[in-house]
Amino acid sequence: MKIDPAALEFLRGITEATVEGSRVRAGERVAGSPMNTTGKTLVRPGGRQAYPAYWVRDFAMSMDAGFMTAEEVQHALAMTARTQNGDQERRLRNGAAIVPAWAIVDHMNFDGGKVYFPGTYSAGEDQGGEPFGVLPPAGDHYYFGEIAHYIWKKTGSADFLKQGDGVSMIDRLHRAFAAVDVDEKTGIVSTTPARRAVGFGFYDSVYIVGDLLFPSLLRYRVAGLMAEICGVMDDKARGVEYVAIAARIRENLPRVFVDPAADGWLIASTETGRQPDVWGTIYALYLNVLPDDVAKGARETLVKAIGKGTVTHKGGVRHIPTDHDHSPETAWQQTCGVPRGQYQNGAYWHTATGWLIGALAESHPEVAGRIFDEFIAALREDDFRIGPEHGAPWECFAKGTGYRQNPIYMASVAVPYAILRDMAAAGQG
Repeated sequence: MKIDPAALEFLRGITEATVEGSRVRAGERVAGSPMNTTGKTLVRPGGRQAYPAYWVRDFAMSMDAGFMTAEEVQHALAMTARTQNGDQERRLRNGAAIVPAWAIVDHMNFDGGKVYFPGTYSAGEDQGGEPFGVLPPAGDHYYFGEIAHYIWKKTGSADFLKQGDGVSMIDRLHRAFAAVDVDEKTGIVSTTPARRAVGFGFYDSVYIVGDLLFPSLLRYRVAGLMAEICGVMDDKARGVEYVAIAARIRENLPRVFVDPAADGWLIASTETGRQPDVWGTIYALYLNVLPDDVAKGARETLVKAIGKGTVTHKGGVRHIPTDHDHSPETAWQQTCGVPRGQYQNGAYWHTATGWLIGALAESHPEVAGRIFDEFIAALREDDFRIGPEHGAPWECFAKGTGYRQNPIYMASVAVPYAILRDMAAAGQG
């Protein structure tokens, strides 16, 4: 595909401005949040009034764009470590939630408050429980490792991994990785109603049970990163273990998540929520983790769906194809009350656009180029820098209803920009 340099430069500019609008400096407060008392700048998921806290996954997903300072990334890692649970499982007094040993927060309030569960800013004993999970989300445990790997690659030094307040950073990373419930035979992240965890935060309003696709892909990716870290730490035995975990996941993904009833899509889970997963499928293609025959079928399915208009709108990506919605009332089989066509229950997101373009750039360059053009056009049309009545990049938006949510949303541009920039640098666009 052809990436227009002017369009890429526009994307670079709006991404940099969005990251700047997401900073909360020491002593500042936003949207009624507590003051940032952590001593250094924190980067929240977006600007204006949405999400007044530090979210591990949004930060980790957005840092590759290159607009966070080294100090901000190091501070994010330190805050994630500081808010990690200790060596004892906690059963919260509400009786509805469990914080496992070494669990990672979903988000941290600006005063350092530890919020392990979605759907609340409470750092107390009343957080957690359905509909947002009995255990903290799985994905953040892997993004913790991704932040550490990023720092090592950028600085060339692993000294920080040996440091810690009684527990070294490298030990914290190992323990966080191991804190998630998995099927040890397959390496796949798995959850049950009694110990349900949200798999990936961009599905946190959806009730999914069984073996989970997206967090398993995150586990696969970060197992590879942790193997690299173990190499530089001269921990060959642990590195071999991580390589084996990644291989186990890769081997079992098709067996667990390929379902003939899904018409070429990978399924999101094996029990409740056993539905075609667009995000999971394109992320698996982007990671190049699927066997050639499965990948070829998934790409063909994806291209056909784009042609039919069932998965994309204005360059944004839906979680489920419209022709696979569970019912006229809901896209997913079960949600925590989100109407169909809104948020994670059928809205469109630019966060996943870069994965989609990356997945199709080589095999279907014209289709990938068209999605890129639609994405840039949507951002130009409603660029938040035009004035306060504009809000792009939005977190998500609908087709035909006027619904859109949370302006100046960082991951909507930072994730695609990092991918597209690297593709252009490699001569792929």
